[in-house]
Amino acid sequence: MLKLDDIYSLTDFQRNTREHVQRLRECGRPSVLTVNGRAEVVVQDAASYQALVDRIERAEAILAIQEGLESAARGEGRPARELFDDIRQRTRGSG
Repeated sequence: MLKLDDIYSLTDFQRNTREHVQRLRECGRPSVLTVNGRAEVVVQDAASYQALVDRIERAEAILAIQEGLESAARGEGRPARELFDDIRQRTRGSG
């Protein structure tokens, strides 16, 4: 969650880059940088960003699995054995 303490002007960030980068690494929270008082960009340390991306990818995988299970429950799709038989036939014919 963003805190009011995590909002800085872009000018301040440029003038004190090392301190900001160190703070970002230590706290793991992103910061909002403003230009003329308006939010323009969000900066975050690489490790925290990667953790966020990993969580998003896991959530997307879980959603895809849930959708597949719901589809199977509705009787959509076809048996895996049938699919693999079709693939074998196609690869034999093109070899």
